[in-house]
Amino acid sequence: MIMPTQLDHWRQGTGHTRFRNKLNGLADMTHAEVHRSHRTGWLRAAVLGANDGIVSTASLIIGVAAANSTREGILVAGVAGLVAGAMSMAAGEYVSVSSQADTEKADLVLESQSLKDNLESEQQELADIYQDRGVEPRLSQQVAEQLMAHDALGAHARDEIGIMSQGNARPVQAALSSAAAFTIGAALPLMVAWVVPVDLLIMAVALSSLVFLAVLGAISARAGGAPMLLATVRVTFWGALAMAITAGVGSLFGVAA
Repeated sequence: MIMPTQLDHWRQGTGHTRFRNKLNGLADMTHAEVHRSHRTGWLRAAVLGANDGIVSTASLIIGVAAANSTREGILVAGVAGLVAGAMSMAAGEYVSVSSQADTEKADLVLESQSLKDNLESEQQELADIYQDRGVEPRLSQQVAEQLMAHDALGAHARDEIGIMSQGNARPVQAALSSAAAFTIGAALPLMVAWVVPVDLLIMAVALSSLVFLAVLGAISARAGGAPMLLATVRVTFWGALAMAITAGVGSLFGVAA
């Protein structure tokens, strides 16, 4: 049995210090989580843009080169594809994400009006949502009441509609991320086509583009906290398939010409 004097001595000595350090370490471990879901908006646009830039430009270069074109013709086609693709990606992302933002705003306006007209039923609806998630009926009522007293629209936007503050649609951010990523991705095979001899161009662009795609898959998986191998294989496989099909079409038209 530990006497009070011994307990006091332990509190003042190294035993208590080690015990306290262990507790602090557990607390630090509890708060060491790094979530990445807030990156999904710009990460999706950036990965889509870079992947499209590498695949479309490399496929275009390979297809034109397979049709027995000159280096100048290949580079002109590649630059034109880079500019057109970047502008198309930016416009497409802006329009699509703007549509998402408009839909979210319309839902928030509708929910805001419903809160003004039917506050009690909206509170019960929120409580029912929490009950469906496993919260006890009485506690779910208390949670719904307190959350609505703090931010009624925010609570319903998050738990009823599914609109999260960190996942709000940002059209400009998506457009710029996608266009910049496409430009960087498209510039990589274009630079390879510029420096290698014409007779090695198709093989060099194809192999280097597969390396670029593998690196892109690994980086995107790392940024999103996903398995790197699966993302790398997925991106590389579909890129290789696209370039192979385009090379076949270009070769077919080149022979026909």
